[in-house]
Amino acid sequence: MWVFGYGSLLWNPGFTPVETVRADLAGYRRAFCMLSIHHRGSVEEPGLVLALDQDASERCTGVAFRVAEDEQAEVLAYLRDRELISSAYVERHVPLQLADGRGVEALAYVIERDHVQYCRFDLEEQARRIAHAVGGRGPNTEYLYNTADHLVKMGIEDADMAWLVTRVRALVGESAAG
Repeated sequence: MWVFGYGSLLWNPGFTPVETVRADLAGYRRAFCMLSIHHRGSVEEPGLVLALDQDASERCTGVAFRVAEDEQAEVLAYLRDRELISSAYVERHVPLQLADGRGVEALAYVIERDHVQYCRFDLEEQARRIAHAVGGRGPNTEYLYNTADHLVKMGIEDADMAWLVTRVRALVGESAAG
């Protein structure tokens, strides 16, 4: 069993993979297109979290995690409990191209566009929401900063993410050093 990480799974998978490989997923983009009313925001002040948004012209680079055979049921239950807190995400098996040339099928959590939590805001509105929202797992800024930091460490360029980090830091009055 493989799991595709593109957001918080990059820095907090919640399980110990037996293999971790950089991977590309064609036909999807990483986007702050899901209102977070539980983990990184509230019903009163929703935050934003990343989701895979289908787009035939895009490609999302992330990480493929291989799960140990004897831990698959436990990891699947954990991921479903974590990711399917609402029906905004749907589980899909998607084809990944691993950096080492292998092709694998992986479990991924994709946004359900018909769900009330699906959104498409411009970058400025994304920054405003992320700067102020706090949920059960902490501030939305922490989610943004951790994800952006891990993408940079992996050498994955994401211009929108870099812009959001700079803008959110300005909105909350932080220096670039954090």
